[in-house]
Amino acid sequence: MSVKVNVRGQAAAPGSLAHALKDVKLKLVTISGKGGVGKSLVTASIAVGFAMRGYKVGILDGDVYGPTIPKMLGLSDSTLYVDQKTGKIIPVVGPLGTKVVSIEFALPSDDTAVIWRAPLVNQALRDFIAQVEWGSLDVLVVDLPPGTGDAPLTIAQSLQGGLDGSVIVTIPTEISRRIVLKAIDFSRKLNIRVAGVVENMCCFKCPDNGKIYYIFGRDAGKKIAEAAGVPFLGGIPIDPEFSQHLDTGRLHEFLARDSETAKAVLSIISALEEMYRDKLSQQPPPREEKPKRISLLKLPGEEEEGES
Repeated sequence: MSVKVNVRGQAAAPGSLAHALKDVKLKLVTISGKGGVGKSLVTASIAVGFAMRGYKVGILDGDVYGPTIPKMLGLSDSTLYVDQKTGKIIPVVGPLGTKVVSIEFALPSDDTAVIWRAPLVNQALRDFIAQVEWGSLDVLVVDLPPGTGDAPLTIAQSLQGGLDGSVIVTIPTEISRRIVLKAIDFSRKLNIRVAGVVENMCCFKCPDNGKIYYIFGRDAGKKIAEAAGVPFLGGIPIDPEFSQHLDTGRLHEFLARDSETAKAVLSIISALEEMYRDKLSQQPPPREEKPKRISLLKLPGEEEEGES
């Protein structure tokens, strides 16, 4: 039996962060130095792409102030629950069995703003990591908040030593180039391997004449990766049909299509799959059953169910 919850929380017990993710083979984070470059799009695409290949996948939407993962996966009306027996948060199950946890699932409506100061955000993020019943996963993709401030630092440090790589997302502009170098530096200073750079909105193919236009510049992401000495995972073109599928929660349907954009996205998955083949083929350690008591608080100004 489950109960509806609104997620906020107390700090996780010492050592519980590592324990919570011990059955996850590959843990990746997506990072962008600034907002609006398509980081969450890349997060969702990586997760769904791996799921399409038969992997068990989870997504932690850590972008507290601007959660968009549920919308892309058609899960906007979903709600998080807590199992009364184990006291664990149960992820929402999305397309292809993908397990998803997002702060949006705890909000009363899509347009509700999360007005939290940094300590509360940090506390909620730690709870998301430690108190979710992820189970056995092949891949967990964590969508970090944009920038290199308090919230992304909290997640990265909470998982420090357990993260297998970071995917840096950018667009091909000079301003973004400078910001991306900061994101790479952020990852390196936290001893997180940079799996590579993804360039979103790399180009646009005109449907009328088939000509390719490089609206923001050409090969910027590749040049950044080469300059920083990290892999370039690939570029994702501007595609109106891709956007329409994202807006209607049908990302998985788009990636199953025979289109150049879908192939470009899946080539990024292929690069990551090859990079982490050994880790993905490992057998998970025996599972220990150690139920933990948790405390979930309300969003500011809300009441728990049953209160009057």
